[in-house]
Amino acid sequence: MQRRQSSKTPKQSLQAHSKNQTDLSAWRKEGRTEPEESVQNHQSPKDQKNDSNQYTLDQALSYFEKVQDRVSLKKNSVLQKHLTTVESIALQRGLPPEGFDVLLNVALSGKLADTVNTRLLKSLVPASIIPESSVVSSVSWLCVSKCSGNIQLLFLRWLITVFDFIDHKEQLHALYGFFFSFLQDEKMCPYVCHLLYLLTRKESVKPFRVRRLLDLQAKMGMQSHLQALLSLYKLFCPELVTITLPGKMKTYFKNSEGPWKAAISAIRRRNQENSPVPLPLVLGTAQPQSRKRKWNSQLIIPASSTNKNNLEEDREKRRVDLYSTNESFPVEQLQTFSQLLQNIHRLEFPSQMGSVLTNPLLLHYINCIKDESIYLRLYYWMGQTLQEECTWCVADNNRYEEEFKDFLETVYKTQCFLQEGFSSCEEFLYKSLPLWDGFCCRSQILRLVSWIPLSSFSEMKSYLYDPLAHLFFTSSLYFKCSVLESLKELLQNWLNWHVIHLDSESDAQVHSLNTTLSGLVNVVAELIHFVGWISTVALRLENSPTFLLYFILDFYETVCDMYLRYNLPLLIMPPAGVFYPALLSMDSVSLNQLCYIMYRYRTNLVAAKENELSKKKILQFKFSSQTYQEYNQYIIAMVGCLWTSNAFQKDIHPQGLCMDDELLKKTTVQDFKTSFNIVYHPAMMGYAVLFLQQAWPDDTTFNFSLIKEKKWNWYLEYLYAQGLKGLKVFIESSINRVSQASHSKAGNVQV
Repeated sequence: MQRRQSSKTPKQSLQAHSKNQTDLSAWRKEGRTEPEESVQNHQSPKDQKNDSNQYTLDQALSYFEKVQDRVSLKKNSVLQKHLTTVESIALQRGLPPEGFDVLLNVALSGKLADTVNTRLLKSLVPASIIPESSVVSSVSWLCVSKCSGNIQLLFLRWLITVFDFIDHKEQLHALYGFFFSFLQDEKMCPYVCHLLYLLTRKESVKPFRVRRLLDLQAKMGMQSHLQALLSLYKLFCPELVTITLPGKMKTYFKNSEGPWKAAISAIRRRNQENSPVPLPLVLGTAQPQSRKRKWNSQLIIPASSTNKNNLEEDREKRRVDLYSTNESFPVEQLQTFSQLLQNIHRLEFPSQMGSVLTNPLLLHYINCIKDESIYLRLYYWMGQTLQEECTWCVADNNRYEEEFKDFLETVYKTQCFLQEGFSSCEEFLYKSLPLWDGFCCRSQILRLVSWIPLSSFSEMKSYLYDPLAHLFFTSSLYFKCSVLESLKELLQNWLNWHVIHLDSESDAQVHSLNTTLSGLVNVVAELIHFVGWISTVALRLENSPTFLLYFILDFYETVCDMYLRYNLPLLIMPPAGVFYPALLSMDSVSLNQLCYIMYRYRTNLVAAKENELSKKKILQFKFSSQTYQEYNQYIIAMVGCLWTSNAFQKDIHPQGLCMDDELLKKTTVQDFKTSFNIVYHPAMMGYAVLFLQQAWPDDTTFNFSLIKEKKWNWYLEYLYAQGLKGLKVFIESSINRVSQASHSKAGNVQV
């Protein structure tokens, strides 16, 4: 190759690139000005120490730049000194962009022993960016086989870890075929697949590459790294990859971070401690950062390794080519929605997937294009980041809880924007919930729970319901209410998903839809049963507080309307442990909620019965007779309490209010039959008192027996005027029917 000759003369290569400021000594001299020299005498000890470190780093880099012959580490104190200098400065504050070309060339050139080369590669911790030219130059050394296999492997691991720190990727994309050729090496294959996964574009997928991957899979078996690359190829070109691949996302690649991730984290911690305000997580030389997290940063044009004049020329050229249909549109220049519409067919997605989360235009692009390869890249990056940064799953991460909260909040807002849950978040929750204490990032975690995609019940029971129930029963009242709110939003998101996909289906696809609908009905039913169970237990544990009851009934406001509002053939009544505490509640808000819920249950059940009777051929889903029976039992109890005052005699529910008169007389309560009608009910008695004060202002005896006949109707109008709309629609739809039928059993709303 042509690179072979230049690789043997690193000195000439560096001189040829002097205008790119890779000559560190010249860079130091050019960077100084007269005013800076005059101020140097007044620098603080810390600044002087930094200058001293920079000077020693320059000396070390100059030494490695001039190394020609193989040098032994044990017999050369100068080499030991400079190697230690590079290591200490790299771990302390990271290396500047200008240092990577020198260190990569010497580490991969084979001039030094593998021990030294290993230490050099492990010291390549970036302070800001890594010039693409340095990486390309180092890759060329792999062509001449100067370094050992272990060094090549370590280099690939480093390249994967710092991939997002490389300022540009175009030349790396051009080397795709070169990296692909290393797949034949079994040791390097997992890491090469990982790197190719990061580099793959649609134009990278070729038939011969697909055949090569399939041959490797036949030889090595179903390896996860090969499946990852084949899955990405299949998303880009499904006609080329015809084999069946596992559909569920999993951890495809081995951990390749080595010592660099820990060093980057340590540098970032020191930078934050030394800064009075949190530093923005961006890529660029103006604000050197050392963390691969970039979820809080906007998409920023990375500073390149070329000089300023070349940068300006490049920007001018991009402006001229802005409307060229042959060129891809630079995503960093995307500023307005109109630009997105004009260039959506030639927009190139950024390599830094974290920048997508905070860019509404790119989220619009994802929503419009529906490119599965983008989702696959996003899920991979997000899954890795969530697992690495989880404050209760990874040791020594507790100090960064606020930052992790911000990230979780950003992920949640992204899911809300796209109206779609991420499978990577689902996997993170399934793995982390059993270890979660219920306090750390509480609101963010519960918000993510509300966007869990539809899954089989067996998975959700073991990974979501069981750990959530354990926390639910052992936590505070506020936590219980937060969980119920999250599960209500989860149910609504599933139902909205069903409505959207139902509208998109054609009539010809009804039969295939039934399979999906069956799974949805089963999963939704299990969620409702789970909420009913934990709600019943929570009301007993907490002694039925109004605050908790509000969130429980709020959940059932969604459940009672699933048939008409969401077109889902499913209705499940609340358990008796929820219904009766709400019916006998001391608070009018809970009673009013229950009345509205029962009204909507009636409306949905009547509509379902009418549809069954009017259609000869219907879908395979019908409401069971048990649902109608349970509804009628509840109606009898409610009418008996609120209207006919015979609940203790007529309630037929196994867990209902039916009691013998002899037992009731022992309570010594006068007029026990009327204890729960709309006048004497503990939740309504306050309204009755106010009504008596207005109707008979001179009467101070509060004689509730005066509210009867015509005054009864006045009292009802008074209650309606107080905003008890749920009570109003319930009475108008159900109780009048019962009263007109002389309270007979035939009037039990047999829908």
